[in-house]
Amino acid sequence: MSLYLLLKALHILGATVLFGTGTGIAFFMLMAHRTGDPRIVAHTAGVVVLGDTIFTATAVVLQPVTGALLAHLAGWPLSTGWIAASLGLYVLTGLFWLPVVWIQLRLRDLARAAASQGELLPAAYHRLWRLWFAAGFPAFGAVLGIIWLMVAKPDL
Repeated sequence: MSLYLLLKALHILGATVLFGTGTGIAFFMLMAHRTGDPRIVAHTAGVVVLGDTIFTATAVVLQPVTGALLAHLAGWPLSTGWIAASLGLYVLTGLFWLPVVWIQLRLRDLARAAASQGELLPAAYHRLWRLWFAAGFPAFGAVLGIIWLMVAKPDL
């Protein structure tokens, strides 16, 4: 297998991990939140934080590396329209993902505290939940845009 095909496979795998992990995390957090049970929310948020650390963070680091190497091997400058647009959307995704990671930690901690005290989820949890939920839409849309740009490679 050529280096280019190996990098391409790794890049596609990384995109799949980013999209799949993000979608899965959103689904499981939503399902846990809907129960209103601090124990379920605390457990799920703990797993989500671990998943983000292991899978998402790894892919976040490797995607630009494999992408830059692929572009170099293919002879495409990073200023090529679809590549530059992908990089812009990647930065946009990161601007939403980084706060979401912090919010997930806080949601987990607030739910753990409520569960240990036998209380309901506090107002601070619900405020952060709304922010977390809202931040997912532009990040999700940006990732879909990146995938489309990688596949279509439009002249921009």
